[in-house]
Amino acid sequence: MKQPIDIILLWHMHQPYYKDPLKDEYILPWTYLHAVKDYYDMAAVVDEVPGARAVFNFVPSLLEQLEDYASGSAVDPFLQHGRMNPADMGDEQRLFVINNFFAANRQRLIEPNRRYFELFLLAGGEAGQAGEPQLRQFRDQDILDLQVCFFLAWTGEAARRRYPELQKLAAKGRGYTMDDKELLFGCHGRILRAIIPLYRKLHAEGKIELSVTPYFHPILPLLCDIKSAAVAMPKAHLPVSSFRCPEDARSQIDAGIACFTRVFGFPPAGSWPSEGSVSDRALAEIAEAGLSWAATDEGVLSASLGGLGIGREALYHPYLFAGRERDLALFFRDHTLSDLIGFTYTQWEEQRAVADFVDRVRAIATNVHDARVVPVILDGENAWEYYPDNGYHFLKGLYEALVAMEGVRMSTCGEVISAGISRRLQHIHPGSWINANYGIWIGHPEENRAWDLLARAREDAVNGNERVAGLLSRGVTDLDGDDEAVRICRALFAAEGSDWFWWYGDDHFSPHSDQFDLLFRRHLISVYRLLGGDIPPELYEPIKKKSPAGFVREPAGFITPCITGSVGDYFEWLAAGLYDLSRQSSTMHSAESELKSFYYGFDRSAFYFRIDGRQSLESYLRTEDRFTILLTHEKEYRLVMHPPAGFGKLQCREGGEWQDLEHFCSWAIGRICEVQIPLVALGLEPGEYVYTSLVHHRGSNEQGRWPADSPMKLMYAGGELELDTWLI
Repeated sequence: MKQPIDIILLWHMHQPYYKDPLKDEYILPWTYLHAVKDYYDMAAVVDEVPGARAVFNFVPSLLEQLEDYASGSAVDPFLQHGRMNPADMGDEQRLFVINNFFAANRQRLIEPNRRYFELFLLAGGEAGQAGEPQLRQFRDQDILDLQVCFFLAWTGEAARRRYPELQKLAAKGRGYTMDDKELLFGCHGRILRAIIPLYRKLHAEGKIELSVTPYFHPILPLLCDIKSAAVAMPKAHLPVSSFRCPEDARSQIDAGIACFTRVFGFPPAGSWPSEGSVSDRALAEIAEAGLSWAATDEGVLSASLGGLGIGREALYHPYLFAGRERDLALFFRDHTLSDLIGFTYTQWEEQRAVADFVDRVRAIATNVHDARVVPVILDGENAWEYYPDNGYHFLKGLYEALVAMEGVRMSTCGEVISAGISRRLQHIHPGSWINANYGIWIGHPEENRAWDLLARAREDAVNGNERVAGLLSRGVTDLDGDDEAVRICRALFAAEGSDWFWWYGDDHFSPHSDQFDLLFRRHLISVYRLLGGDIPPELYEPIKKKSPAGFVREPAGFITPCITGSVGDYFEWLAAGLYDLSRQSSTMHSAESELKSFYYGFDRSAFYFRIDGRQSLESYLRTEDRFTILLTHEKEYRLVMHPPAGFGKLQCREGGEWQDLEHFCSWAIGRICEVQIPLVALGLEPGEYVYTSLVHHRGSNEQGRWPADSPMKLMYAGGELELDTWLI
């Protein structure tokens, strides 16, 4: 009889270290908000399902922040403004609330709450853009309701079910009092204090396994030797300075293990290295620190086995990596299953999503010869605001369905390892979960400049303080305390975190990227202040460069997305060019029709466009709506698109009239709009530009035009454009 196949669900819990080291306060609230919405909920759902098993991976710098909030000692301007009595607020404080307390998913967190959506429209229907006119619209009661609605929206569904007073607040809906708000924050305090004990309880019961990431979430292989990036990215432009500090990598691992052990009361057995980033040296350091397993992506396994792709049979096994002194078990994430949960299922009906996932797991168990384990590894917090009810029903249904499956067993990494491992790897390809390289964190001029500043600060610290030099060479295991040398090491390690480099360059876009830039530079400023030396003036200059209004990045490589109207794969549009449309609209009814971003790219046969709204497009588009893409290259072209999907001819303006061409285009409008237009229809040559605009009509009325002032200037680079290894 065939042995049951094990399925591992590993949830990675991580937020950047948001505390400003100079002000000793949090500049962004996401750790607090995800704590009361996701960290508690994720454990509670496992707790509710008999037989469920999961692995939770915690970043130690996140645990530190959770303890700070749970103790009530965290200084957070969002909490300060949330607790204020509106009657005591000045205009600046009221504007802070109006401009920041709509920072929530419109479709899932704002619109389902009638009062919250009402206040959103009162503020102009756009987060962060309120000024004097909106300020005068908000009475004290409106501000108070907004304070409660914001923090209540960021409260998990499982938490609401366990704390009945939260359900009563939600049912009240409006007209909140200061006592109501105190009740809400009181519940939040209890939730925060319950998070760590709940995970400890589930571990003691054998329902979960807890694992760890190096302390400040660094890209370990780049700390070990920055030149390892050139192995996976031979065309990359690396920083001028040569960063090679394996002792820092080991300190981040050891300090992370020490923090984890202090918080949970036992040492971890395994690790999801930051971003699944691995190399031979990084894995050796993990093994020698005493950990017994680590995990990364299937792309790394493919490259390690020859780079020609892998069969499914090779993927669904644990492996033993031969370290210098100790072997280390390795798990490789199923890319498709992981991204289905993270991206695709967010807009599906829960039962359909669960059934689809179960069918895929059953197919693996049935059809893949000798398959032993299916590792599903993904972010444990950020996807749920895109699901109904914070993903509660999907997750609970998924656990229940997996528990009930014949021939499939929910397991942890430790349980799989205990059964023995027969396959071995002598070498691991240096890479991460994103395209099996490190292109997100190094290679772009902004990223390289950050690495150079980090390398200089570390060198200055070693040369300027003998105790720091000794600590760094011997290794640091305890980052707590007021010892000056330890504080300098801590500031350096914080600057080594991956999050700052994630937002440098053009591959990711965030309205908060300037604040991530500021935090990185302030960690380095903190190093120099503690050293007592002069602070390099360049640390006061932003690294993140401003793009022209609306423009974010050009395409970095070919793309060939599936035209489905949904975000099915993180990688499909990663190399695409991007315009920010959020402030580029002539929209007359922005509350009803507002677009956020416009992606564009091409392969050898077609141009591709993607349009994202501030909410799912299908949730507010009507049957009489249409999008029109206007293109100009020698002639004027247009494509008129009606939801939900279609296949139609591109039109060209001849003699003032629009004429159908013979070239067919396709589109799909769902959560997003995706479009394919044949290149031959536009007659573009490499290096030429096509000028592009987008118009939204409702019946005969124009709802909005993007950009408002002039078209987007999009260059077609032609067949010479290859995947740019510094980006991907």
